[in-house]
Amino acid sequence: MYQILEQHPDFIVINKSPKVHFHSQDGTAGVVAQVEADLGIKLFAVHRLDTPTSGLLILAKTPQAAAEFTELFSEHKIQKFYLAIAKGKPKKKQGGIIGDMAKSRRSMYKLLRTKSNPAITQFFSQSIGDGLRLYLLKPLSGKTHQLRVALSSIGVPILGDELYGGEVADRCYLHAMALDFEYQDKRYQFIQLPEIGDAFQAPSVTDILQQDWQAPEMLAWPKHT
Repeated sequence: MYQILEQHPDFIVINKSPKVHFHSQDGTAGVVAQVEADLGIKLFAVHRLDTPTSGLLILAKTPQAAAEFTELFSEHKIQKFYLAIAKGKPKKKQGGIIGDMAKSRRSMYKLLRTKSNPAITQFFSQSIGDGLRLYLLKPLSGKTHQLRVALSSIGVPILGDELYGGEVADRCYLHAMALDFEYQDKRYQFIQLPEIGDAFQAPSVTDILQQDWQAPEMLAWPKHT
């Protein structure tokens, strides 16, 4: 269900498995409740991951730390980087995806042309063969389903994300790979490569991550306007 990657006095960082609920539901403990039970402490969620998404999550240990992280997120001082795999040729191979988001049908969201309170996503992509592309995504906002909607909006729903029209696969290929932030005057960087999913283990994916996207925070990210 999860691995603990960092135990700080004020927070922990975990690696959530795919297909694990964030919140408890259907009588099953969500990942936050499970970590609380395992550690015997109260934790405070400061951001979240969708059920099908794997990867890095920060959980605060005190209300004070939670408030500080919430402020960091609201001021966009925590950089988050995601990996995704999708099939097909996107409308553009790198750039920005921007627009307001609204609820649609069947628990889905859609991207609008308006930009009053937009979801903003920057991305790079590279071919990994077999009609698949690997995407490195940097959300500059934290909207529900943002990255899933963003890739669907450019014609390439994430592999395994059946809600948004992705091809059936062994998992939804969206992974929160890296976090970069300063907390109380100290810089923290976490990178966790995806461990679950056949397509993520392809040699072409490994090559791109090792050669081109090793330090995502240092890349010259495309403009999002």
